[in-house]
Amino acid sequence: MTPATAQRTDQGATEGTTQPAAWITPLLAAACGMIVANLYYAQPLVGPIARALQLSPEIAGLIVTLTQMGYCAGLVLLVPLGDIVENRKLILTLIAGCAVALTAAALASHASVFLIAGCAIGLCSVAVQVLVPFAAHLAPDHARGRAVGNVTSGLLMGIMLARPVSSLVSGLFGWHTIFAASAVAMVLLAVVLARKLPRRQPAPGVNYVQMIGSMGHLLRTQPVLRRRALYQASLFGVFSMFWTTAPLYLAGPAFHMSQTGIAIFALVGVSGAIVAPMAGRYADRGHSRQMTAIALAIGAGSFLLSRAGTEGSLLSLLALTAAAILLDFGVSANLVIGQRAIFALSAEHRSRLNGLYMAIFFVGGAIGSSVGAWAFARGGWPLASWIGFALPALALLYFRTDRT
Repeated sequence: MTPATAQRTDQGATEGTTQPAAWITPLLAAACGMIVANLYYAQPLVGPIARALQLSPEIAGLIVTLTQMGYCAGLVLLVPLGDIVENRKLILTLIAGCAVALTAAALASHASVFLIAGCAIGLCSVAVQVLVPFAAHLAPDHARGRAVGNVTSGLLMGIMLARPVSSLVSGLFGWHTIFAASAVAMVLLAVVLARKLPRRQPAPGVNYVQMIGSMGHLLRTQPVLRRRALYQASLFGVFSMFWTTAPLYLAGPAFHMSQTGIAIFALVGVSGAIVAPMAGRYADRGHSRQMTAIALAIGAGSFLLSRAGTEGSLLSLLALTAAAILLDFGVSANLVIGQRAIFALSAEHRSRLNGLYMAIFFVGGAIGSSVGAWAFARGGWPLASWIGFALPALALLYFRTDRT
């Protein structure tokens, strides 16, 4: 894509933008939270789902991995459609796909059906990455940053609350229920958005094949994008590993914790993400390098902390809780710093840069989930925690080679 084409696309996308109604941003924020939560409902339920579908412990991580891989594919192949397809139609189509996939997951009695449904859930959940720029297009220039920030906050709340909600619902009604309830929620959300969202038709002249090709060019020519994506891939990989294996660890013979107890543990752990926005303020003051090093060090150190105390003791549980808080902080802080860095590369290519960045680190998350389940099955929490320490530690060593 030429700069002139990119400029025409951007101009066409923002023409006719007027002051949106006051309720539109909260609606988009709530929609993002509801949709992105679909990616995380299965994480604390790996054990119950694997037992019900007769999946061996070594491959139980596929329950989470395939959902994340589907999301990665959607980031690269479907999100760019937001620049050439009428946005409301695209969003509603993806949400409808989510509802169908969630229904299949809720009704699944065979592992292959559930795994295919999980992949489809991930693929269609990229609707959130169409909604975020949609909010930017709706907002006037002077309020665009605030609108995107508010919508993104809804997305983060969906991520943070999905695991405890999933554990609580599963503990009360069984794991099928959370997927059935979310399928109903997606149908209701689609009805509301169909009535309330305005149409947004992108400017003509953008070719889908050329757009996909330009993403490959960006990846080859932007070392900052590659580095930042790899840093976040290491952290998000061990984050996914932690939240795939920690519920298995807590439900096992060391702690004998119920799904309700695991839900409370997950709810406490997400507090680390709440304080992460401070990383953006420090980055604005020129401290991006220091904050990146701190985030990677915290990610590695959290797994060392999780080994404190005798397994099953109160000290061990407190250490694991503190590790969850610190890990969430490190992952969220590094995400903010990374996005700030890549958005500074090119205003015309921010959506594609963001899609590439997120796709790469979600691949890391998918690998982390799969490796975590295998490691826990082979060596329990000790092996999983050593792998969790090693990946961000290696990323920190790689970061030290960056002299820019």
